Order: sequence, then C-alpha cells, then structure tokens
Amino acid sequence: MAGGAPPPGGGGPSAASSQPKILLTKPPSIGAVNNIALGRRDEDSSAGTAGGGSAGPTARSSSRSAPQPASLSLLSAESWELQIDRVLPFLTENNDFVVVGVIGPAGVGKSTILNELYGYDASSPGMVLPFATQTDEMRALSKHCSAGIELRVSNERLILLDTQPVFSPTVLADMIKPDGSCAIPVMSGEPLSAEMAHELMGIQMALFLASVCNIVLIVSERINDISMWQLMLTVDLMKHKIPDPSQALNFAPDKDNRSTSQANIDEYMSDLVFVHTKLREQDFSPPKLEHARKTLNKFLETSFASSSRSSFSEPNGSSDVSGSNREDSDAAHQMFFIPNRATQEGASQFECTSYSCAVGSLRDRILSMNPRSFSKIISERDWLRGSAKIWDLVKKSPVIANYSNTLQEAGLFRK
Repeated sequence: MAGGAPPPGGGGPSAASSQPKILLTKPPSIGAVNNIALGRRDEDSSAGTAGGGSAGPTARSSSRSAPQPASLSLLSAESWELQIDRVLPFLTENNDFVVVGVIGPAGVGKSTILNELYGYDASSPGMVLPFATQTDEMRALSKHCSAGIELRVSNERLILLDTQPVFSPTVLADMIKPDGSCAIPVMSGEPLSAEMAHELMGIQMALFLASVCNIVLIVSERINDISMWQLMLTVDLMKHKIPDPSQALNFAPDKDNRSTSQANIDEYMSDLVFVHTKLREQDFSPPKLEHARKTLNKFLETSFASSSRSSFSEPNGSSDVSGSNREDSDAAHQMFFIPNRATQEGASQFECTSYSCAVGSLRDRILSMNPRSFSKIISERDWLRGSAKIWDLVKKSPVIANYSNTLQEAGLFRK
C-alpha cells in the first residue's frame, strides 16, 4: 500500500488501534455508525439525511443529481468545499493505504469500476452498493449519480474517490442561475458565468485528484475519444507548486497563496491510468489498440504524465490487458480497454474478453500496481487534513484564475 513512502513489513495498523470502518453508507445518526461500519443496511435511517454537514440530496429536489441517501460526500456539490468533519470518523491512524480516484464524463462506467475495486458482491445479503450506478431511468430523466466527490473506504483500506461527471450538461443545469451566472462559488471570491465555472470545475477536480491520489483512473467512452486526454494536458498547465498531502501538512498559505515552505516543495503527480470503455468488437483489432497506445504516448510525451508511469507486478508472467498484449508496461502509459456489456467472450474474430472479465482484469491489475508514494509516511487522517489544504490551494490558484481571465478575454466564455 502507498499511504506514504512504503514502510517495511507493510506498516499496517497495530492491534491496539481501533477496528477499521468499512464505509458503505453515510451515517444517518451517531447510533447507526456501527451498523454502517459492518456493512449492514439500516432501513429506517437510510431513508433520512445524515446529521451534520451540508444539506442532503433531498434538499435539492430540483437537482438533476439522482437522490443518494446513502452517500458520503467529501466535496459538497452545493458549497464546493471539502467536508472534513464528516469524513474524518471513517478514517484511522493507519498508514498503510492507497488512494484511488476516478474522473470522466457521465455514463462511462466510473462508479462501476470503483464498485469492482471495492469488492462489491451483489450476491452478498445486506451489502449496500458502495457507489450508485446510472440506470436507464436516470438517463431518461437526465440525471447523474455522483455529485461533488464521493468517498468510500474498503476493507483493504483503499480510499476510493468518485467524482461528478465532467463535460456534463446536467451538472451545468444544476449550477446555472436565470441570469446565466453560477450558483456555486467555484473560485474564491470571483463571480463567474455558469459556463466558465463548469469548465473550471472539471479542471479543479482533476487537479485535486492528481495531487491527493496514488492512482487516478481517467475514463473515456470508446477508443477515439480524447477529450479526457486534453483535460489532463490542461491540468499539466495548471499544476504549479501543488504538493502531495504529506508536504501540504507543513505549510499554511497566506493571502497570496504562497508560503516560505511552499517555495521548496517537490511537485507531485499521481500515477495515471487511462481506461476506455464501451468498445465495440471491431475496436479490439490489434492495429487499432496499438494505434491508440502510440497516440496517447505521443499526445502526452511533453507533459507531466510522461513521468507518471507506474509498474505492475505481473502475476504468472502475464502481460495481457483486457484482451490485448503489451510488451513493455513501463515504457508506455497504462491503458485499459473494456468492451460494451453486450460483448461476449469469443463473439468476434478479435481477441476480446467479455465485459465482466475485462472489468475484473482491470481490478486485478490496479490492485497489483506499485503506485507512486507520497513524500512522507502519513496516516489516513493526516492524508485528509493535507488534502484539505491542497483543495484550498486549488481554489485560490492564481494560475487557474489567470487561465479563466484569458478564456474570458478571448471571448470563449462570457464574463
């Protein structure tokens, strides 16, 4: 695990530490926390909203975000602030953990992938679905599942972060006022048009994940969609003097968003894994897959991602990734290809696994990664405190503010 620099012998929690909590639902009350920690559903309390924190999803009856009474939000979609006090009880002083985040457009399978990483078993009685997935009814009503950033912690101490969709008209519809301005304070003290704020929200979330996670999954639909690649290139431009959580604990930015200790930090970038979902059978032809990998490597060769290449441990010497061979996993960016749900194993002339096998293979490979560690060994709770300081840096970033002004002055977004 990679909560900090890898401790010898695992560095897990001691026997004297409290029993780790397995987060499946947000606590509706203090008395229900034990049920939640054990993964049991409380039918009476799950119908209500949680005590404390910001208003629950039922307060946004007009929102296009689907109601999530069992969610625990790290980043509130209403205030656009981290809810540290709400999340802290579910984290421990354990320093043997890995943080995995996911970002992508709506309906590409982000929550499904995180559910697989969590180890969700639909056949297990009473087990609550960790991350809600989009249904046909939600699509018909133009609703999205995740709002802000949702957090879960698995029994293996995987801290999983699921983000609201980027490039999403339903998110834009939630945040726009009748006059076209933004109802959410995306940039500290700076009013913006809803369209401009919507653009910056995706950049802020991606920048935050790249700074506080060990691994970030960038999920796109189909093999030819490069919009998420372009977003990560923009993050490369914006990521200036932003540390990892272990370094962020040691400084407090002043009103100019700088400090003496911040000047000497090492910039951190999580390991990036690019996942393309909903591929058709013909997309699994070897020339197409090889072309996609070469294109990604060329696209990102001058960016931070060129040094953000993690290594896999290869079980049984296998180098197969979702039905496609890769000869040198360390010489190229990590890419995974997942077929459409309708694809069945052996259904085409190309080497194409079924959807369930591909998602399971992705889970196995992510869990076998040796991800980038933070500069210092820190506990889960210190990770949260450091992440809060990083989010403050992101919201007050002068680089993002200059980027916003440049886009508005160029006429791409109205002021």
